[in-house]
Amino acid sequence: MANKQVTVVAQLKAKPGLEQRLKAELLAMLAPSRKDPGCINYDLHVAPDHPGKFMFHENWQSKQHLDDHLATPHLKAFFAKAGELLAEPAQIALWKKLG
Repeated sequence: MANKQVTVVAQLKAKPGLEQRLKAELLAMLAPSRKDPGCINYDLHVAPDHPGKFMFHENWQSKQHLDDHLATPHLKAFFAKAGELLAEPAQIALWKKLG
């Protein structure tokens, strides 16, 4: 059977002066997102040389699981605040593991 797993790499950049607030909002999404059905991992990273740049590395059992995650209340609540926190739109890329 084909591997339906999907990997997400999402990069977010805080507006100047809002780095800590964005960080707190992103950290608050970890626990509920890790409990979402189909979540394999949901990890948040920060750029060592730029404390306002964050990256999520996520793996989901399928694209449907990812879509369901994106429709959860905790993600919708973040999306509602994103415009005031982010310096630019989030850069989100989906990946498929080859080997």
